[in-house]
This record gives sequence, C-alpha cells and structure tokens, in this order.
Amino acid sequence: MHRVHARRAARAAVTTAFVALPEPRTIGVVERGQQLIAGKFLFSGLFIEGRDYAIWDIAAAYPEVADEIQGCAWLDDLVAVGDDRAQGLAQDWVFTWIDRYGDGRSDGWTPGMTGRRLMRWINHGPFLLRGQDKDAAARFFQSLARQTLFVSRRWKTAKPGLRRFEALAGTIHASLSLKDMEKHAAPALVALAQDCAAQIGTDGSIASRKPQDLLDILSLLSWTSQTLRDTGRTVPSDITEAIARIVPTLRALRHADGSLARFHGGGEGIDGRLDAALSMSGIKAQPAQQTYMGYARLAAGRTTLIVDAAKPPERAASVEAHASTLGFELTSGRRPIIVNCGSGARFGDEWRRASRATPSHATMMIEGVSSSHLGPKGRLANGDELLTELPTRVQCAFANTADGRKLELSHNGYQPSHGLTHARIFQLSADGRTMEGEDLLTTLSPEDETAFDRAQTLTGLPYIIRFHLHPDVVPSIDAARTTVSLTLKSGEIWQFHHDSKANLSLAPSVYLQNRQLKPVPTQQVVLSGHTMAYATRVRWTLAKTQDTPVAVRDFAQADPLDVTL
Repeated sequence: MHRVHARRAARAAVTTAFVALPEPRTIGVVERGQQLIAGKFLFSGLFIEGRDYAIWDIAAAYPEVADEIQGCAWLDDLVAVGDDRAQGLAQDWVFTWIDRYGDGRSDGWTPGMTGRRLMRWINHGPFLLRGQDKDAAARFFQSLARQTLFVSRRWKTAKPGLRRFEALAGTIHASLSLKDMEKHAAPALVALAQDCAAQIGTDGSIASRKPQDLLDILSLLSWTSQTLRDTGRTVPSDITEAIARIVPTLRALRHADGSLARFHGGGEGIDGRLDAALSMSGIKAQPAQQTYMGYARLAAGRTTLIVDAAKPPERAASVEAHASTLGFELTSGRRPIIVNCGSGARFGDEWRRASRATPSHATMMIEGVSSSHLGPKGRLANGDELLTELPTRVQCAFANTADGRKLELSHNGYQPSHGLTHARIFQLSADGRTMEGEDLLTTLSPEDETAFDRAQTLTGLPYIIRFHLHPDVVPSIDAARTTVSLTLKSGEIWQFHHDSKANLSLAPSVYLQNRQLKPVPTQQVVLSGHTMAYATRVRWTLAKTQDTPVAVRDFAQADPLDVTL
C-alpha cells in the first residue's frame, strides 16, 4: 500500500514554496562529508570507494544500507563541509533522487524514511537551491509537496516507536514549512501529542530502552516545537511535558566524555549531538540518584558508571535488545575504559546475534549461558528475533557510604535453569578515583539448591566475569596475574585488582561501531572459575594509580574516521 499511495502522491498536481527561509537544525560531520566528496562511501559498516559511484546505485545494490541512504542524513555531512564541491554533490544526488524515485514506483517511500528525508531537504533547502534555475526549484518544491502528501496519509501505518515519531515530525515540519500544505499538520500534531503521552514513560523512558532512540526522539520533538513556535503556534502540553521527562533521563545516560551510553543496540552518537539536543530543550533539570529508563548511574570526580539495572525490553520491543542485565560502562574524563561490545547488526547476522548475547557485555555469567535467550521461539513474522526467558526480577538500590556511593543490584536470570541469582555491588569513591566491585552467584531457597545440584557437574559450574576495554585502552598484566594496568590516551593509569578467588587473564574482544568498516579489535579483562558451593563471591577493584594527577589536561582530538581497509 505504500507503493500505491506513493504513486498517487507522485501524480498530484501540487506546487509550493517555503513559508520562510529555513535554517539547518541537524549536525553533520566534516570528515564524513570530505569522504563522500572523495568517493569514499561508508554506510553502516559497508565501504565502497570510487568517484564514479552514484549513491543511489549503492542504495539499490545493498538493501541493508538503503534505509540509511534514503533518509538523506548524509546531507548534514555535506553541508558541514559547505564548499562548492559539497554543494554540487548534494544538489546532484537530491535531483537524481527526484528523477529516479520521485514517481513513487521505486523504493524510498515509507513513512519514517520519508519523514527523515523531508526534514533534511527542508532544513538544507537554501543550500540545495543555491544557483539553481526556476525549473529546478519548481521540481524540488513539487517533490517536497508530493512527499508531504504521502507521509501525511501514511503515518498512521507506522508502528509505535522511533519510526512513527519520524513520520509524524516530518509531516508537521513539512506542512508548516511549505506554503499551502498547512492543513496536513493538525492531524499529525494531535497524533504526536498522543504518542508522547502514551509512548514516553513517566521517567522519560521508551519501550525499547535504547538510549540512541531516545536521543533521536528528543531531537524530533525539539525540532517540532521550534517549528511550531517559529510559525506562531502553541506547542501542545503533551509534547513539552514529554521533553521535560526525557531530558533528565538522557543526562543520566551521558558519560563524562559527553557520549551516550551504548546499550540495547544503540551507539554513542555524533560528537556534540547529545549536548546540542539537551541545550535546545531548554530544560535544566538534573538527574537524581535513581534509575532512569532502567539504568543506574554513579558519578564522581569526572568518572561515570552506568549500569543496565532493569529487565530487558519485552515482546516486540526486544527486537534489537541485548541480554545485558547488570552490564556496565565506565568512563574517566574524555576516555571510555570499560564498554560493552556494541551492536553488530551492521556487520552481518552472526555479529548481530553475538553482540546481543551476554558475553558481549561487562558482566558476570555462567559460561555459555546468556541471562536472556535469543531463539526461534522469539521470531517475528519478518524473521526478526526477540529476547525470551528474561529475568523476572531485577533489583537495584542506592546507598551512601563513608567515602562515596554504593549501588547494589541483582537478577534471577539463571534461577530457573541453575538455581542461581547474580548479585552485584559497585562502590565509587567520592573523588572518583576508585571503584570497588563484588559479584556473587548464590542460591536463595531449598528449591534453588536442588536446581543447582541438578545443573552442576563434577568440576562445578564454570563462571566468567568480563570487562571489555575500549580500543584506546592499553592493558598489561603482571607476571603473577594479580593485576592488570590500564593506560589511557590521556596519560591516566588505572589498575585492576582482584581477591584471587578467580583466574585473571586478558583475552581478545571487539568494539562494534556503526561508522567503522569492520569490528575493531580490542581486549577484555577476564575473571573465571568454577562454582562448587551454593554461594560464590568474587571481589575486584578498579583504581587510578597514586601518581595519576587529580586533574589531567586531556586536549587530544578524537581520531578521524577510519575508512582504510
């Protein structure tokens, strides 16, 4: 039906123009724009090089990146460069889209995708029209009007979540930015307000628990609010209240380096985008010491700890979710130290499945068994896999200590199969220089003891605690295998100690990031052993060395995007 409505919209005799000269509201990356100009195409892990390639040929040949290309976020990167070459390329690609897809008979016409594309084309309209003749401008505005007609009729079919927010925000933005399209805004605005009330929780949460999706939704709501104010309209209270709920949650999910916590398939985001979205919201509320969207945060002295402290998303919301319960990330200043592996969705099906399993996260597990399962019973009709057999009880509590804050957590994901509950304690010192950790696998009842006896072997149940390191961290283990030194690019040195109840080692790991060509090799600190008793406790510590200064002058710039094979 999208194709039917696309063809109908593409035949509509509509003309329009900008109500007022739009200003760009999206952030691009200069390095990415320069790569596009040089003929280096990097989309979601796919890299193709050649100045003769057309971006739409790539979209047609590689369906796995077509959604990203059709959404036209690459326009932000070309505008960030802003010179004549970037402008010429942007104009060529946009007008080629009109020739190739504008009749509605090809790909590129879904509600969310069209909403994203409309916002980019309108935001960068002056950039795209500069130097164009009247005929070209007429074709551009006609295409905008037809896409607006399409999305105004089809946003109702978008599933609740990010794609529906994109479709609704795109409809509103286009309808109020283009002449004679205003009538399409009101129904979409009502629906957007209703979705804000229904889809954004009281704690600013969304069902997927994916931080990156929440940031995208905040950006969409902020842009919509700005469009309404610019055109002299009142912003519905449901939208302003949703923004007010989301902002403290995103602040709680912001690491000391300004990046977003990477959980449940989300990335860290473009540098500066999170701060820009928080600033644009105008909301000054700070996160309190509690969980937000199921994540717990401790922060002190430019050190941040963020923990997945709730049940994973359920049912349809778990299509991208990870078995990451009680996994954590740790950042010092501008430097991530402990991370999860990230999302492997852009690197093939095997990487996608592996990245969703518990071994890809910094947590304790029974070796070979994830805390939630990913299996055939959880398949949707389109083949996507859901998480099943989730923990039914995840607990989290904060407490003050003589020297900082303590976080106590537990989950029962291994209770049905092995009779064991995983409990975890983090304690961060007031100066942020020391984090003490404790992991416990224990039975809680006679029934648990029976299940444990049934599950264990003669050598006990093997367990493993993983601490995945960011690729910039350089680890070294001492000869006695009691300490691992972690050297950061800032010059800080952290040391990992343990109580010798487990075996300490370094092992290979990977860091998965959408803008990289392939998984980036890194390492992980591993504590492993066998549990023979009804309770097994392992204590460990991460602390800055005594000669590490209290404040480090870390002015190093972020590494340029890697587009080499």
